[in-house]
Amino acid sequence: MFTGIVEAKGTIANLEPRDGDVRLWVTAPDLDYSDVALGDSIATNGVCLTAVQLPGNGFAADVSRETLSLTTLANWQPGTAVNLEKALTPQTRLGGHIVSGHVDGVGEVVSRHPDARSERFTIRAPKELAKYIAHKGSITVDGTSLTVNAVNGDLFELNIVPHTLQWTIIDSYTAGTKVNLEVDVIARYLERLLLGDKAAEPNAQSEMTVQFLAENGYLK
Repeated sequence: MFTGIVEAKGTIANLEPRDGDVRLWVTAPDLDYSDVALGDSIATNGVCLTAVQLPGNGFAADVSRETLSLTTLANWQPGTAVNLEKALTPQTRLGGHIVSGHVDGVGEVVSRHPDARSERFTIRAPKELAKYIAHKGSITVDGTSLTVNAVNGDLFELNIVPHTLQWTIIDSYTAGTKVNLEVDVIARYLERLLLGDKAAEPNAQSEMTVQFLAENGYLK
């Protein structure tokens, strides 16, 4: 588990194809490795990866085909900058929100413009994730815990303060940038809980969504 508070920025050093998947090498001399052991988790742009080698100034992790297909990782190359966060401990300040490191989908930056000393971004989420994104709710973008400032359909807005721009890769975003999204896990559990006993039935979640849309006049 993570908090979405980025601890350091790293750089992709190499990607080694290995029998259909990839071994990823990250260089990150600013990350504190004193409490990191082999097998520990490090969120890399919001993707929970397991450290399999620790050369001292970075780490290596094996990436499955599943992860490659569901995240932006398939588009990374040597030189790509990434946000990094070590797994939380019982002593960690929960300064962001509860983040699992399991990416729900890939979004796209639609626009960016200055807002006083901050920057305001509009991001388009996959349509199937839109129902989990709420005004003033939490969302994880490339591993960074952020507050949603506005929602309009599958679009949502973020106001990014100077500190976050400086310490994460968000300042490199432009229109068209693809980003990893993880919605608030509480929203997902709440949806499942509302199913009640029907949760054990096949396709119950999809049927509940259709019923909700029909009852509220969205389906005609």
